[in-house]
Amino acid sequence: MALILHIDTALETASVCLSDDENVIALAINTDQKDHAAWLHNSIREMMTKHDTRLNRLQAISVSIGPGSYTGLRVGLSAAKGFCYALNIPLITTGTLEMIANSVKSKATDLICPLIDARRMEVYSAVYDKQMTEVEKPSAMIIDENSFSHLLTNQKLIFTGSGSKKLQQVLSNANAYFIDTVATAEQLVVFAHLSYRKQQFADLAYTEPLYIKDFYSPARKPLV
Repeated sequence: MALILHIDTALETASVCLSDDENVIALAINTDQKDHAAWLHNSIREMMTKHDTRLNRLQAISVSIGPGSYTGLRVGLSAAKGFCYALNIPLITTGTLEMIANSVKSKATDLICPLIDARRMEVYSAVYDKQMTEVEKPSAMIIDENSFSHLLTNQKLIFTGSGSKKLQQVLSNANAYFIDTVATAEQLVVFAHLSYRKQQFADLAYTEPLYIKDFYSPARKPLV
């Protein structure tokens, strides 16, 4: 038995999940992105209390590593590392795009393309086949009417995630399918269970969020 806590604060909707091996015990969701940091620890405490489980029974912490919200990624990974250090248990990381793709895997015929809105016409994207093998690695891209044309010629692509709505406005192709779904930490369970079984853990000291793009903040004018 592997009791694992899963954390995702990378997206607009944050969630935490408790699993026993591949069995989901509990799931909690927060839809207020500005409140993720304040919500996270309270939600975990309430979940553990409700299910009469103590933190010291956990055998690993699983977290979505990005890309996504800069602040959200730091909140989630910092919390995950804190639990791991305090409890002396391993850290497991899963890409956020991989997590999103897994939420529609059962509906895929050929390929899955999860998209995360990165503002304006830019998205974070990756491509997986229906067995969740990576076809194109996570990257940032500007979308237009020709996006993914090299894959859409003779394959069906499912587009999902917060960035898929923008793509749907500009892309018209018979092989493009758009599914509106919200991925949660529940999608981390299968990846974390496999990693735990294989003893494949992240480096607790040096693991960082997968930002893809450098953080940008406009320079502030000096105070006079």
